[in-house]
Amino acid sequence: MEKNPLSQGDTAVAPHTDAVDGWPRRQVLKAGAVALGVGLLGRFADVRAAGGLSASDYQNLDAWAMVKGLQAGDFSVDDLLAGAIARCELVNPKINAVIMRHDDYAHALLAARRQAATLDKGSLAGVPILLKDLNTYLQGTTTSNGSRLFKDAPPASVTSTLIRRYEMAGAVPFGKAASPEFGLTTTTESLAWGQTRNPWNLALSAGGSSGGSAAAVAAGIVPVAHATDGGGSIRIPASYCGLVGLKPTRYRTPSGPTRLEGSFGASVANVVSRSVRDTALFLDAGQGHEIGSPYWTQPLQRPYVEELGRDPGRLRVGMVRESLTGAPLDPAIAKVLEETIKQLLGLGHEVDELRLPIQAQQLFGAHGVAIGNSLLASVNDREKALGRALGPQDLEIITFGVLERASKATGEGVVRARHAFEDISMTMEQQFERFDVLLSPVTASLTPALGELSLNQPYESYARKAMGSAAFTVLANVSGQPAITLPLGMSDNGLPVGMMFTARMGAEDVLLRLASQLEQDRPWVARRAVI
Repeated sequence: MEKNPLSQGDTAVAPHTDAVDGWPRRQVLKAGAVALGVGLLGRFADVRAAGGLSASDYQNLDAWAMVKGLQAGDFSVDDLLAGAIARCELVNPKINAVIMRHDDYAHALLAARRQAATLDKGSLAGVPILLKDLNTYLQGTTTSNGSRLFKDAPPASVTSTLIRRYEMAGAVPFGKAASPEFGLTTTTESLAWGQTRNPWNLALSAGGSSGGSAAAVAAGIVPVAHATDGGGSIRIPASYCGLVGLKPTRYRTPSGPTRLEGSFGASVANVVSRSVRDTALFLDAGQGHEIGSPYWTQPLQRPYVEELGRDPGRLRVGMVRESLTGAPLDPAIAKVLEETIKQLLGLGHEVDELRLPIQAQQLFGAHGVAIGNSLLASVNDREKALGRALGPQDLEIITFGVLERASKATGEGVVRARHAFEDISMTMEQQFERFDVLLSPVTASLTPALGELSLNQPYESYARKAMGSAAFTVLANVSGQPAITLPLGMSDNGLPVGMMFTARMGAEDVLLRLASQLEQDRPWVARRAVI
């Protein structure tokens, strides 16, 4: 469930640099290489000694290994982009994850870097990526927000700040990944672009709203894809597709520059990936204060890649079993939760059960006001630009309902919703006086079938079925804490099951140390969708 006010960045192709937000490139690369350990490095060393990549070579590389192999001369940036395009053309017709291709943009970007002799520069050098088609801009290309209303919108005149940072670090955007209309649901299906299928089972949803990004990574098109999260939209598809998905602390990554927060800060951006190290690598490249923004997060003690492999210490873990929607846990999810508790105890951590002192009505009410009124402003702007009233040919059924409810909000109601954000944030921060991290499922239900959570259905049937998918994730969006989904288990019928860890404001370092420990203890890299 995702929605930001429309925002755009400030340049298309920024100058290249050997630093990522103040961290020298060599320091970032060296730190990560030391922290990762032999196991993962060995898994991703399947590259040819010289001259290009085979299809299997390409799929066995995460972003970290791509950078190392490129800088070692094992392959070229052209090999990496060709590998991504070839894989996309092979599998995308089956999953419908990539809904716009920007190959010309990518080739022009590489040509400019070749002329400047910077092809192997930056912590993300040569890594092909996809951008989520939601409130994120790439100069000269259209962002449709998953909606027929914006499908023919004018091309962007600028590039979003976060994407510009990825480009400065060497990443190569070559397309956009599907989102449901305005990111309003936990599946990725729209009348504008059709259904995005889960690579683990093509009859099932890839989750939402970053389902196109998650499906593309799970299918091996790219090792990492840009994603946003306003109610679980990074963490839910990561769980359904067997990936790592970190929602950063509110304002850790930029949203602008023209809109410097999304829905009172509920919506933030990062990536979905196959490995913890890739998540850390991209967070290093993207995080940091944005010029003009009044919002700040705690400065880093060191790059996030230096947290990988560090001993997290004996953590006090609060285990949350009950969902805030009242949805019961699927037995497969309950089983993985128990397995995760045993793994944590085996690693020396403490685990105590916690019942959150959060009022569900206040939480979901405030979140709905923030999301709905942000959407209302964006749609009204588009209506004025088109010079006509909107109709059924423009928006889906649930979207109309969200707009109708938002139009009835009063100024006082919006202010009270903002106050609820503050109250819930305070309540959650108090939990971290007792615990270092909280453990919970990501969802209460397993991956839904395609069509179940589509926006093109009556609200009553949609709301009833959505209770399981939105059971745990919305809280961190309203409260602002960082939360990470890790692929820690599988159901008996072969579907990935993620578990979620949440930490205090600014404590992504704690989450990454714990995630790295869990990944090394029970590696998941060999679990891949076959498609």
